[in-house]
Amino acid sequence: MDYESSSWIWDGVYCHPHLFGGLMLTAALLGLSTSYLSGIGFSSFPYMFSDLGIFPTKRRENKKRVRVYMDGCFDLMHYGHANALRQAKALGDELVVGVVSDEEIIANKGPPVLSMEERLALVSGLKWVDEVIADAPYAITEQFMNSLFNEHKIDYIIHGDDPCLLPDGTDAYALAKKAGRYKQIKRTEGVSSTDIVGRILLTSKDDEVRDNQDGSSPLPADKGTQSHSSHVSQFLPTSRRIVQFSDGKAPGPNARVVYIDGAFDLFHAGHVEILRKAKQLGDFLLVGIHTDQIVSEQRGKYYPIMHLHERSLSVLACRYVDEVIIGAPWEVSKDVITTFNISLVVHGTVAERNSSSPGGNDPYAVPKAMGIFRMLDSPKDITTTSVTKRIIANHEAYTKRNAKKTQSEKKYYDEKVYVSGD
Repeated sequence: MDYESSSWIWDGVYCHPHLFGGLMLTAALLGLSTSYLSGIGFSSFPYMFSDLGIFPTKRRENKKRVRVYMDGCFDLMHYGHANALRQAKALGDELVVGVVSDEEIIANKGPPVLSMEERLALVSGLKWVDEVIADAPYAITEQFMNSLFNEHKIDYIIHGDDPCLLPDGTDAYALAKKAGRYKQIKRTEGVSSTDIVGRILLTSKDDEVRDNQDGSSPLPADKGTQSHSSHVSQFLPTSRRIVQFSDGKAPGPNARVVYIDGAFDLFHAGHVEILRKAKQLGDFLLVGIHTDQIVSEQRGKYYPIMHLHERSLSVLACRYVDEVIIGAPWEVSKDVITTFNISLVVHGTVAERNSSSPGGNDPYAVPKAMGIFRMLDSPKDITTTSVTKRIIANHEAYTKRNAKKTQSEKKYYDEKVYVSGD
C-alpha cells in the first residue's frame, strides 16, 4: 500500500490516538482477523468511517470560473494583439473581448483601417477568445463597467502596461483601477499598429500597389534583397513565443490532414474565413507560410509587410489552425504530401499571386495529378493589397496620425527597460 493512499491512517493515529486505539481494540474483540481486514482492504475504511466524522473528507466545491475582460480597437490585427489576449486569458478561465466601435476610434485615434465587421471576424477567430462584445466604448465608463460586472459577470478588466490616455489626458482605465478590479499584462515587444501603418506607407514609394487577382505579372524584385519591411521590424523571434502560440498537438494516425499555403501577410478577415472553411474539410489543418523571398518575388520588393516569423505567429493564433510550416516551399511536392500525411490540398479563389511560379510551373501540379487538390470559394474578397490601398488612399490622415504615435513609440523604446517573461 503506497504512502499517499495510507496517509489517512497516520493522520488518524496522530490526531485521535485514543479513538483510533479504541477502534482497533473493538475490532479485535469482535474477532476481526487480519485476513478479514486484508479482504476488505484498508482503502475502504475512509468510506466506512467518514459518515461518523472520524476522518474528514475533502469536499468537492464547484469553483467559480474567473471571467476577464479586455478591449481594444484591434485595427490591423497582429501577433501583438494576439499575445495580449493570450496573456489576458491566462489570468482567468474565460476571456471576453470588447471591440471598440468605429465612431469611438475616429473620435479618439483617427479613422480605422478595418471595418467593425472585419475586426470582429479577426478577434472571434483567435483561439484564446471565448466571447466578443461589439461596439465597446473606448473609455471604461462607470455605466459600462457596471454592465461588465453585473450583466457579463466580469471579475477583472485587463490592459497592457503601456498607457492608454483619452484626448483630455486622463487614464481610460481609471475607474477599473479604483474599483480594484484591474489587472495588467506586459506589452508585446517589436510590433504595433503604428509600426505596421508606417511599413505600409513605405509601399507607396513603389511604382504601383497592385492586386494580383487580375493575373498581371508581378513587379520585378531585386534578387538577393530582402523585403524592406525586414529592416523596419523590431521583432526578435524566440522559441518560447512560438511554443506559447502553438497547441503542440500532432494529427492522429487516421486523421484527415488538410493543407493550405500562402503569404498570409497583414493577417485579415479573409484569411480567417478561408482557414475556417479549410478546417471544415478535415480533422487537422496544416498551413504553409511562404518565405519572405518567395513573397517578394511574387509581389515586389516592398513585400511582405510582415516578415516570416511575424506572419507565422498570426496564423498560429487562429483557432482553426493546428500547425504551420514556417518557410513552406512554393511547390507542393510529393515529398511534402508524404511527410505530413496530407489528404487534401486547398487554395482560395481570392489570391494575390499568379497561379504559377516565376518559372511557369504550377505549384499544385502534384496534388492535382494525385486527385487531392480542391479550390475553395473565398468567403471575403478582402486582400492584403486592398488593405494597403485603403491606407495609401487616405495617406494624409494616416501620416498625421502616425506622426503623433511615432513620438510615443520612440519614447517607449528610448526609455525601455528589461521586459520580464510573460
